[in-house]
Amino acid sequence: MDPVSIIIFIFILLFSVIFHEVAHGLMAEKLGDPTARYAGRLTLNPIPHIDLFGSILLPVFLLLVNSPILFGAAKPVPVDYRNLKNLRRDMLLVALAGPITNIVLAFIAAQVLRFSPALSDMGQDLLLQTVLLNLVLGVFNLIPIPPLDGSKVLASIFGFLDRGWMYSILSLERFGFILIILFLFSGLLQTVLLPPVFFLIKLFLGADIQLGF
Repeated sequence: MDPVSIIIFIFILLFSVIFHEVAHGLMAEKLGDPTARYAGRLTLNPIPHIDLFGSILLPVFLLLVNSPILFGAAKPVPVDYRNLKNLRRDMLLVALAGPITNIVLAFIAAQVLRFSPALSDMGQDLLLQTVLLNLVLGVFNLIPIPPLDGSKVLASIFGFLDRGWMYSILSLERFGFILIILFLFSGLLQTVLLPPVFFLIKLFLGADIQLGF
């Protein structure tokens, strides 16, 4: 990628992960936990959300090494699960709010791209990158590897059967980043991630897109 493309990519990525995190905070607040609002995180202002490593260094590193998967992260919105009205159900809803928001953003951008033939080449490229990044972020975060949202979804589901299992899954978060890197460079992450991403691209855009992965 040229420098301008990298800047555009980081801009789209940054606001995609911000929407993701704000969605978590809004859902948590609706279910009884105002922690994110008190922390000043229910805002689209990027400054409170930027994480030097996850928002900037990690995606740039992945670009430089020609990683087949590009992603990043904002600072996680704080959630105090003790404030939730129904721990197992509400943790599930809070966890799903972020990935679903990314998938909805991808759908909206895809429909604008699909049904606006007068768009400039730059406009088409921006929308396509918005679709791809948000689908990757949405599906990636649903993978049940701690600390991704999918692990909290899995923990919530197991929590309905045995709360001890729920806490066991959540306790693995301290090893999460190592697991993600291992999955990425082993190729297993692409194997899990790409089929649903390609399926959603075809569903939203009505055509196969060459992603260059």
